[in-house]
Amino acid sequence: MTTESIGLLYMLTDAGPVVKFVMLLLLFFSIITWAIVFIKFRYIRRSFRESADFTEVFWQCRTLADAFAKAKALRASPVARIFITTYLEMARSEKKDGKAGKTVKTEASYLQSMGSIQRTLRRSISVEIRRFRQLVPFLATVGNTAPFIGLFGTVWGIMHTFQGIGLSGSASLAVVAPGISEALIATAAGLAAAIPAVIAYNYFTDRIRVLDAELESFSSDLLNIIERDIQKQMEA
Repeated sequence: MTTESIGLLYMLTDAGPVVKFVMLLLLFFSIITWAIVFIKFRYIRRSFRESADFTEVFWQCRTLADAFAKAKALRASPVARIFITTYLEMARSEKKDGKAGKTVKTEASYLQSMGSIQRTLRRSISVEIRRFRQLVPFLATVGNTAPFIGLFGTVWGIMHTFQGIGLSGSASLAVVAPGISEALIATAAGLAAAIPAVIAYNYFTDRIRVLDAELESFSSDLLNIIERDIQKQMEA
């Protein structure tokens, strides 16, 4: 171990109980932050990759049934998931019309089917966005609170240092410096926990914004295709 690491370890072990608690709390925040970053980054990267693959395949398919078969193999894609949900809703609507003896859709059944499909799409998009936002608010919490928690540890450590100065009656650098250094470690730890959390939060928020736009765009295209198919059935 280097001299710096030995000195840092000594300051941490020699710190007061409040500063130690602050350091443990910040360490817990840091560990959870990096775990979230690792999990969410892998999840988002896979989701975007499979969504790009599904979108490419979707426009190459001749029918929605073909696209449905492809979507089932890309369950990590949020675009594929909302398509599967919408396709199943459309199939239920057609099955319902078949049971009612409607071989051709009427204007009323057309409006009912489109309304049901639109609600399903909106609900599916909302579910996907909520899924992507899971755990991300914790990063914002760490980014906002960790510096203040570290500052609290620093203030408490400095108060403890000045109390020791008052009791010893000496204000020399040799007496003051160790206590001040010990206190400032808490601020450094707070910043070390907050900075990665803020960067990750901004990155994930941007990715979620992009995903939301992609889902809205795909849902618009899908609605147009379904509407054309239903209108063809009505004209047949």
